Amino acid sequence: MRVHFIAIGGSAMHNLAIALHKKGFNVTGSDDVLFEPSASRLAKYGIMPAQEGWFPEHITRDLDAVILGMHARIDNPELLKAQELGIKIYSYPDYIYEQSKDKVRVVIGGSHGKTTITSMILHVLQQAGKKFDYLVGAQLAGFETMVGLTDDAPVMIIEGDEYLASPIDRRPKFHIYKADIGVISGIAWDHINVFPTFDNYIDQFKIFAETIQPNGRLIYSQTDQVLDSMVNSLTIDLKKLPYNLPEYTIENGVTSIISDGKKYALEVFGQHNLLNIQAARLVCEALEISTADFYTYITTFKGAARRLEVVGKNDNATIFKDFAHSPSKLTATIDAVKAQFPDRKLIACIELHTFSSLNKEFLNEYAGTMNKADKAIVFIDRKTFEQKKIEPYPAEAVKNAFANTNLLFFNEPEELLKCLEALNISNANLLMMSSGNFGGINLVELKNKLL
Repeated sequence: MRVHFIAIGGSAMHNLAIALHKKGFNVTGSDDVLFEPSASRLAKYGIMPAQEGWFPEHITRDLDAVILGMHARIDNPELLKAQELGIKIYSYPDYIYEQSKDKVRVVIGGSHGKTTITSMILHVLQQAGKKFDYLVGAQLAGFETMVGLTDDAPVMIIEGDEYLASPIDRRPKFHIYKADIGVISGIAWDHINVFPTFDNYIDQFKIFAETIQPNGRLIYSQTDQVLDSMVNSLTIDLKKLPYNLPEYTIENGVTSIISDGKKYALEVFGQHNLLNIQAARLVCEALEISTADFYTYITTFKGAARRLEVVGKNDNATIFKDFAHSPSKLTATIDAVKAQFPDRKLIACIELHTFSSLNKEFLNEYAGTMNKADKAIVFIDRKTFEQKKIEPYPAEAVKNAFANTNLLFFNEPEELLKCLEALNISNANLLMMSSGNFGGINLVELKNKLL
């Protein structure tokens, strides 16, 4: 099979390219800009484009398929050439389905927790010695790539994003996979540039549930009232499996789940992670792993990258980095750290980076989300406003939206860094949350100075 990737440098795209190359496909690709780690990883497998740019002459009739990344524009010259020649064009979720249509497909959706739940399932299946294919949105310890494809695995575990599939396929990705087992962790409005109202956003999860195959299973968090109401309104033929918080204790900074009279000490913490574990447990039980075995295996799960990841710690302070950026993720992450370390102060810093979080109307959704932090800091890189062509707004607008007059606001990375370096984090935790990079601040260097 000869497959060409347009915009091969994307996170999911380059991982799919590597997975197909390892499966024996003849893989080529192009992109107008290639960042790390994509560039080095593509080079390692000999599929790094010789030069950056778009080259329609590389699109020829002997290609079996073109896979189109979200980063490409609809007037991309290679895309236009493929359309002209009538070559089959797939989005990457389309091609993931193509590679898994004869397997049992487990699709994990939800506004938060998708990557962590997927990672938990993969960890347990690996510990249990099961064969599986996978697509996950973060680099995991013990997994070389974020996509794994084989001919003989009977099941594929797929992280199902609700964002759009490609520039020419405006369906949410998780509508395409046709799950046999579907998971929804929760519904909290996001991607407002695509889903302008909350009702429209909720509809995407209802459609996802309706794509679950006949006699399939829907695993969902009953703690989310919006989600619970949506699931109860469904009239389709599937098995509904709700989950709630398990019995647990927190002792000496360690969270343990209690099941059948036995304690299972965890390396992760927070009620959101306890809920994630219950979603993963129900999936694994459907894949014939017992409850006791699941809890035994999950005790060695250390978390997904950038999900309450420890940057550094000493006896009385820890610095975490986390991917939290939406209001629901921000609340859950702050709650988790405060509950795990009730005797320590919490300094919480969030970078608003996504289109939704920067939208001045949506900003009000953050009201009260940082109130449990002892010191709250919001950062918006001035350059991000410029790049997204959004009119900057002053500190007062941010403080009003967050309903927190004590909040500190910065829009220059240098000023934020000065503030962070001056912190006293003795008997305190520092929580750095962003889907960006804080304007290039090196968190390892910051850790070395503070600890």
